[in-house]
Amino acid sequence: MIVANSALAARPAKAATKTIPIVVYSGDPVGAGLVASLARPGGNVTGMTDLSPDLSGKRLELLKEIIPGLVRVAVLWDSEGPVPVLAFKETQEAARAMGLQIQSLEVRGPKPDLEAALNGAIKGRARALLVINNPLISVHRQVIVEQIQKKKIPAIYPDRRFIDDGGLMSYGVDNVRLFSRLAYFVDRILKGAKPEDLPVEQPTKFEFIINLKAAKQIGLTIPPNVLARADRVIR
Repeated sequence: MIVANSALAARPAKAATKTIPIVVYSGDPVGAGLVASLARPGGNVTGMTDLSPDLSGKRLELLKEIIPGLVRVAVLWDSEGPVPVLAFKETQEAARAMGLQIQSLEVRGPKPDLEAALNGAIKGRARALLVINNPLISVHRQVIVEQIQKKKIPAIYPDRRFIDDGGLMSYGVDNVRLFSRLAYFVDRILKGAKPEDLPVEQPTKFEFIINLKAAKQIGLTIPPNVLARADRVIR
């Protein structure tokens, strides 16, 4: 059996074998070509999805609520990742529906030039930033958060790990809990179940976290009605 923590890791595994079971945690396994559908995977791949592409609209809405008159949002993403590409398209569509302009900050490779990307946001007059997660972004998340805070750009992140590193706010799933759920699929398959018969599971709970310490550092006041909706507030 193969366990993969992303579509980026699962795609070469799927290309290499059609028989060895693959259990994956992916933002969009259908869009990444790993399964035929969530309900009927139809091959040797199954697992969990965090539905990350579908959350972009909600994250943009939250940015609009904390920044009155917001027009332009920069998006930091790995343009070589299969799921981030889908998530970026979803973000563009959501932005158009809200009357927002999107500025693409593409990073790639093992050592992305984050400084240049964030300087691009400032030059482009973006008043807020949305981060799309994948393994590349996650590996560099502490540096990303530090640089964004240093440049005083209000940002929303995909999960709580970025807030633990000092980020402003996040809206998404508990990735650690979802990843641990892969053990259920491993257990079922080792007991004889076929991946094609195990529907890909979706999250049912999302969490909104605000870091008021980070807000103070960049001189941002979070409206009371937004604070009231947060599942967790760091003071």
